[in-house]
Amino acid sequence: MPADAAIDPEMTPRRSGKRLLKAAAGVLAALALAACAAPAARVEAPTRAAAAPLALPPVKVFTTPRPQAPQRSNADIARDFLDLHFQLEGGSTLPQFTRFETPITLRVTGDPAPGFSRELNALLARLRAEAGISIRRVTGGEASITVQMVSRNEIRRALPKAACFVVPNVSSLAEYRRNRRSPRTNWALLRERDRLAVFLPNDTSPQEVRDCLHEELAQAIGPLNDLYRLPDSVFNDDNMHAVLTGFDMLILRATYAPELRTGMNRDQVAARLPAILARLNPRGAGAAAPGLPDTPRAWAAAYEQALGPQASLRERLRAANRAAEIARDLGWIDHRRALSHYTLGRMLHIREPELALQHFLTAQDFLQGLPGTGIHQAKVAVQLAAYDIATGNGASALARLKPAADAAAAHENAALLSTLLMLQAEALELEGRMVEARRVRLDSLGWARYGFGPDWVVEARLEEVAALRPSGS
Repeated sequence: MPADAAIDPEMTPRRSGKRLLKAAAGVLAALALAACAAPAARVEAPTRAAAAPLALPPVKVFTTPRPQAPQRSNADIARDFLDLHFQLEGGSTLPQFTRFETPITLRVTGDPAPGFSRELNALLARLRAEAGISIRRVTGGEASITVQMVSRNEIRRALPKAACFVVPNVSSLAEYRRNRRSPRTNWALLRERDRLAVFLPNDTSPQEVRDCLHEELAQAIGPLNDLYRLPDSVFNDDNMHAVLTGFDMLILRATYAPELRTGMNRDQVAARLPAILARLNPRGAGAAAPGLPDTPRAWAAAYEQALGPQASLRERLRAANRAAEIARDLGWIDHRRALSHYTLGRMLHIREPELALQHFLTAQDFLQGLPGTGIHQAKVAVQLAAYDIATGNGASALARLKPAADAAAAHENAALLSTLLMLQAEALELEGRMVEARRVRLDSLGWARYGFGPDWVVEARLEEVAALRPSGS
């Protein structure tokens, strides 16, 4: 079992090269955000205008979904289904099951982002094919779900901490503002679904718009809760997954099974789930059901404080260490234990790069062999490959980057994929493979335009990755 770097700062580092690690630490600050969208405002160095702009290739998009089938037992999935549908994130319980009981219609209002119709049509096709849900887009009149495209500033004025959100019983942001304190917009009081609104940004990267669409539409038609114990789902506040997974589609398909209906209580749904899941997921019928333990509120609160912008760095670091200690004391050996170390690594890589490296290696140790954690391992690989490149070890970086890039592509995370490919190009150059490096770097740029958005962000990311290489190499 890996050592607990989070609570033993005197641990002997596994790697040497402290000077080079510190030199790379500033670049790692940007790489840690590889799966995130572009920043809200453009902040450039004074020399930016003098730099020759890159001739960027066209934006690349994902065309063929590759969701992986759930790998857990149906007994575990039944427990997940119940906790997703009958609990809310704050810990309160819901007295009854709700879903749309008639075919779902969806309309789009506001000013849609470029490419949004393609993303929406692709998602609706997946929901029909993979989840068996009757859902279609309409162009006029009222609809079951209204997707309103607005600016990020408008969303933040409504909910300061939200990138996007969904609300019951309204059809516009103006209507939500008028009824924000009303019981009708309180999810805990929802007893039936017939009209909801999803609010998405129209002025961010294509990937962020798509990710918001997947998550918010899934919660509009399906479960309302998020569970940290789920490694393979967008119904998880760790933001590891960008698009709906095979597990998510199974949950949605079960949600609209004919055996269920709005108004059922938890026991009634639980009694019907075994037969439903046996029909929909026969491969899970005979699987073992070890079941991950529930996530205590103390760990979730510590993890969320560690990531929250409101606290000071010292408070956030203290919270991250507390999350790692709770995970250790509970004996966890799953993705949540790894996430605790990954978070610490991201927070420490500037101040204590050797200790940060320990945390990234420990996170990798916990993730290896765990089903459903390919995307988690890919994000750790970004950090480890960056250290490899900073110390001139191109071969080691390449060994990490190829499977990580495959995982990022399978999970349709273009921001992560582009960063991995940029790193791969640097590693190839370290190995003297210049032609391959140019091809891979060019490939990375098309994905970066989808994942990060504006050209200046793409160019900045490329420069950050290039700065990792030791001088003279």
